[in-house]
Amino acid sequence: MQSSTLLRYSRQILLPQIDIDGQQKLLEAAVAIFGLGGLGSPAAMYLAAAGVGRLVLIDFDVVELSNLQRQIIHRTGDLNRPKVDSARDCLGGLNPQVKVETIGHRLDESGLDEIVSAVDVVIDGTDNLESRFAINRACFRQAKPLISGAAIRFEGQISVYHPGIGDSPCYQCLYSDDSTVAQTCAETGVIAPLLGIVGSVQAMEALKVLLRIGTDLTGRLLLLDALSMEWQTMRFRRDPKCCVCA
Repeated sequence: MQSSTLLRYSRQILLPQIDIDGQQKLLEAAVAIFGLGGLGSPAAMYLAAAGVGRLVLIDFDVVELSNLQRQIIHRTGDLNRPKVDSARDCLGGLNPQVKVETIGHRLDESGLDEIVSAVDVVIDGTDNLESRFAINRACFRQAKPLISGAAIRFEGQISVYHPGIGDSPCYQCLYSDDSTVAQTCAETGVIAPLLGIVGSVQAMEALKVLLRIGTDLTGRLLLLDALSMEWQTMRFRRDPKCCVCA
């Protein structure tokens, strides 16, 4: 490892749970981030800063003015640009050592499987159940860990799903196909820093999974009420009738 690399990541390398070997694992790791909005923005930036070697960014939207209140990876000068291009430029400026790949179109089932199979961890920062269910199915088929987050109004939640590991539930165990249509920020609003909190927790969980340290949120749903700044943890199990993982 070069001296400049050692210096860049020196504060992480000092941690006994990481050390040089752990940092090398991160440099060799790959993470796919679906959605470069309020959640994907901080998650991508912290993973790049932490030295995850390859990031695959998936989003088919363009930057709009209303995005800038919370999607901190984009700038005013990026208006009307594809989000993947804006995010790639931001991450390149933050850490040029990270390889950033972009996908700016919708993916079918085979496309999802191809992307998910080629990475170590998947982060879901999308804002609709259809996409979340599809990403969950791909992660289950490819046996790849999924870190899912959501935020609306002043409320956030995060969990980790480990297909094929122990008795881990999947995302669909928590939300059935006939769940009420998910609300979006455009419909109900969201406070800006909440997305940063939830996206940062997603990045933290991704690093823990990659490094195999600590206890991740598998089988637990972490809930945040930002108005009272209170966290709660809800445990849940695999649904024996789940259409994906049962």
